[in-house]
Amino acid sequence: MAVSSHKGAISFGLVHIPVALYTATQDNDIHFNQLCKQDNSRVRYKKVCAGCGKEVSSGDIIKGFEYDKDKYVIVTDEDFEKIKTEKDRSLQILHFADLKTIQPVYYDKTYHAVPETGGEKAFELLRTAMLQENKVAIAKTVMGNSETLLCIIPTENGILIEKMFYQDEIKEIPKSYARPELNEGELTMAKTLIESMAKPFEPSLYKDEYQERLRVLIEDKINGKEIIAAKQESGGNVIDLMEALQRSIEQSEEKPAKKKTTAKKQQGA
Repeated sequence: MAVSSHKGAISFGLVHIPVALYTATQDNDIHFNQLCKQDNSRVRYKKVCAGCGKEVSSGDIIKGFEYDKDKYVIVTDEDFEKIKTEKDRSLQILHFADLKTIQPVYYDKTYHAVPETGGEKAFELLRTAMLQENKVAIAKTVMGNSETLLCIIPTENGILIEKMFYQDEIKEIPKSYARPELNEGELTMAKTLIESMAKPFEPSLYKDEYQERLRVLIEDKINGKEIIAAKQESGGNVIDLMEALQRSIEQSEEKPAKKKTTAKKQQGA
């Protein structure tokens, strides 16, 4: 059974909608253990007290803020809870906005919002109203030990909660680049290429092919098989931008043409 990451109430005006948040994504990557090069034994990290040198268990670790060199003020879980207000425990909607006005760089982590018992109708009312008005809600709540900025996004199936970065957490572009002038021919060909490659976004079509090859590699090594290097695709010696665009357009046009030929053969068979 799924365990919620956070519980609270979406609040706007005098309306309070109890919800539970569940993480919307998962890590499917292959993870490796660190081993000693000499005998392949696991490398382990221990938390050691700098004062007595003894290993410390998780239950004996507390939080402290260093306010001066080697001087700490201890802050307990009870302290964190004491300073929370009822407003902090809710997902307080600040205002509504157009989704297109929010740059993707501000998004951090996605959650599914699920209404708790008794909040279903108000939840559905908010979802439907925002969807019909093409609006999202900007909200705040306290998650862990910090006040978190949120974007509440209605979908056809429910509501997504996007954890967001604050403006001062966003880095500037580290390096500027020259913006050469473009001629009309280059721009037209680039648009043609984009149009020829345009298709609806279908999530099921995209797979992490590198992870799939990595799984095969691991299985082959377990079975003692020789690892064969993957074939490298050649892009050809294209130097001219216009030539590269033209070749790209031709390649994109070839793919559907091949599909049509195959279909004709099947019909004639």
